[in-house]
Amino acid sequence: AKREVWNQVNTVLQDSESVLADLQAYKGAGKEIRDAIQNPSDMQLQEQAWNSVCPLVIRLKKFYNFSLRLERALQSLLESLTCPPYTPTQHLEKEQALAKQFAEILHFTLRFDELKMRIPAIQNDFSYYRRTISRNRINNLNLDIENEVNNEMANRMSLFYAEATPMLKTLSTATTNFVTENKTLPLENTTDVLSTMASVCKVMLETPDYTSRFNSEDTLLFCMRVMVGVIILYDHVHPNGAFNKSSKIDMKGCIKVLKEQPADNVEGLLNALKFTTKHLNDESTPKNIRTMLQ
Repeated sequence: AKREVWNQVNTVLQDSESVLADLQAYKGAGKEIRDAIQNPSDMQLQEQAWNSVCPLVIRLKKFYNFSLRLERALQSLLESLTCPPYTPTQHLEKEQALAKQFAEILHFTLRFDELKMRIPAIQNDFSYYRRTISRNRINNLNLDIENEVNNEMANRMSLFYAEATPMLKTLSTATTNFVTENKTLPLENTTDVLSTMASVCKVMLETPDYTSRFNSEDTLLFCMRVMVGVIILYDHVHPNGAFNKSSKIDMKGCIKVLKEQPADNVEGLLNALKFTTKHLNDESTPKNIRTMLQ
């Protein structure tokens, strides 16, 4: 049964690198859009902009669809890693291959969102597409794209890309839904898996004995992204969040470990903690933790 889950998730993870490469190569149609807007009566420029934007919108749809596949994969892993009779720690020890996949999903998610934050063209291109499609219907311009991205799909994509960290938001919602839908499963089963993974990553990052064994900076970044990812999920599903004194995650220690890394490596991660968590600004969050994240 576990192999079946592993295979299912593996199929999704195999496509993750090409999604990232595609996103990294995303150039946007800024120039064509500007030219079209500045010369509204020049039909040739309107067509050029439209023809530049359409393939980009299809690429954005591919990313959005991938987020749905990732959501399903995450829920399968959560089911496997939280089901009775084992404790979360036993699960993580017995099913290391699934725990590693869980970590890989988070690693991908934070890399995707870090890249997306640096590409303002995505939202500009998409809003131009939405503004133009209704105008083009009136002018009977090439509308084959509507078979690919109809109005309902455009609405869903619009909500997805409006998020600063769309993939993390997808996973946070998926984890929250998982907890809500599995009412008979104790909440601790889920939150303990997340807090245990956060502790493992923190210990690996702050122990020179371990970090000296890392073959490359990538391993370090992997641990940092996974740690931040599980903190964010924990903060979304635990009623008191991750920053509370009663939290099973040593937030002070986790932030300290991040702050000790080169600023370029952690800026996106600290921003994710600031902007994608739910409870950071709660009154119960200790002042020193809030100060550390300012």
